[in-house]
Amino acid sequence: MIHRRLLQLAGAVPGAVLGLAAIGIVIAALQIAFAITAGSVIAALVRGTGDPWPALATLAAVTLARGLLVWVREPVAARVGATVRIRLRRRLLDRLSAVPAAERDSGQAAATVIDGVEGLDAYYTRYLPQLLVVLVVPAAVVALTATYSGTAGLVLAVAAAIAVIAPRAWDARLLRNGRRRWARFARLSSDYVEALQHVPLLRTFGAAGRTAGRLADDAEGLRRSTMAQLRLSLVETGLSGLAVHLGTVLAVVAAVIGVVGGSPGAAAAVTVLLLARECFRPVQDLGANWHAGYLGLTAVDGLDRLLSRTPAVTADGTRTQPARRGVVEVEEVSYRYPGTDRGVVGLTLRIAAGETVAVVGRSGSGKSTLARLLERDVDPASGRLCLDGTELRDYTDQARSRSVVVVPQDPVLFAWSVRDNLRLYRPDATDAELEHAAETAQLEEVIRALPDGYETVLAENGEQLSGGQRQRLAIARALLSTAPVLVFDEVTSALDLDTERRVMDAVAAATPGRTKVLIAHRETACAHATRWIALDHGRIADGGDGPPPARIPASERAR
Repeated sequence: MIHRRLLQLAGAVPGAVLGLAAIGIVIAALQIAFAITAGSVIAALVRGTGDPWPALATLAAVTLARGLLVWVREPVAARVGATVRIRLRRRLLDRLSAVPAAERDSGQAAATVIDGVEGLDAYYTRYLPQLLVVLVVPAAVVALTATYSGTAGLVLAVAAAIAVIAPRAWDARLLRNGRRRWARFARLSSDYVEALQHVPLLRTFGAAGRTAGRLADDAEGLRRSTMAQLRLSLVETGLSGLAVHLGTVLAVVAAVIGVVGGSPGAAAAVTVLLLARECFRPVQDLGANWHAGYLGLTAVDGLDRLLSRTPAVTADGTRTQPARRGVVEVEEVSYRYPGTDRGVVGLTLRIAAGETVAVVGRSGSGKSTLARLLERDVDPASGRLCLDGTELRDYTDQARSRSVVVVPQDPVLFAWSVRDNLRLYRPDATDAELEHAAETAQLEEVIRALPDGYETVLAENGEQLSGGQRQRLAIARALLSTAPVLVFDEVTSALDLDTERRVMDAVAAATPGRTKVLIAHRETACAHATRWIALDHGRIADGGDGPPPARIPASERAR
């Protein structure tokens, strides 16, 4: 089955597929030559006439050449498969990086990128080349067989047509069911990832047993779907096997009947037997390769869905130099989350270099949307967002990451050492700079208390740290960067008031001249603001100089 979308996804592989098919056809030609030569040897030995040694030498040469071609084909197929997988995974990961984090499904994405792409290897390197072989070799063998026995050739032609066409019709049904099975598998993968990430929460609410039961039911449903697929596959294998064996037997019977009738000779009947085997060998190999590439075929919906998603950000820009001053200009910017009325509308704001602006407002007022726009997690639907006079989308990803650093409320930490986590933005930061950033974020004592200090390897997402410690580590990581614009999105929400005050005092003292955007709901986090704005329904509703006044209700400042 040739899937047009899979051919498009693979990119420039037709030449490689044709090359592998050519090798397969040459191997099949050698096998046919072996069959004809073997038939002549057997006939010569039975009749006791002629010298069999030249023919035996030919058999040895054919065997050696066939083995050499098989040896060549395997590394070529491995290289082609690796190239396709790398190219396709690069495209998938590029597209994933353009999908906002909140809109990603990690389980389904992992199943598609890992299992789905891996399954495509056999489709491109085995099934497609073998399909081309089947289009050529059986017809050639039938024509060759007809020169020995017309009746045997006709029987072989009918049987070969049934062996090739009937299973392919069954494959269409297998693929339809298989795509439903893949959707079930991807959902189950997603549910498992989500459950594993939140085991403590499930235990806290006593929902671990219910969740485990639901997952077990879903897994049982997947098992039943898989077994149903296997039963369908066995029917297809039976149909193909029946056509192959009946075709071989009937072709030989036709040749034997011809021998009894005086034409062809007994030697020709032996050759017909051997050629019948070579006629159906490519068909059997095609069935085996179909099953090997079946997983990739069933994953095509997930691959297509991921690659056809409209990215939240446009292509990378061309400006390679990061911003120097840190002037932020937001001009009539609008962005709405799909299917909602949340976001920002017609937002206009200018932040001068070195200014510290506090952004407050109710939950859903657009504060975090502004942070996501500044880090280019999403692009504006309309309007311009500029940094030092250049649109943010015109910076390359690397230049943008060296221009703006956003510290979220729930930062991501990697299962690396504390030192490597701190050096995320600046791999070349010195130990002295690391220690200074840690001291500024009031993190030095926390690191010193860890088993191996800065060399301590964190658990997944830093689970051995408290929420406030994780936030302070993210603040220290941002301070190590040289970005002229720092955006703090409620990064002190897990800190007590005294620690929050000390952290923000130290941050203000350590970052003179750097532009800072403070998104917070407590006045203590905004004490060093030179200006404040209040958002409401994605628009600026109020603002003023200095930190936000206490007269703003807490409900207006809470997320």
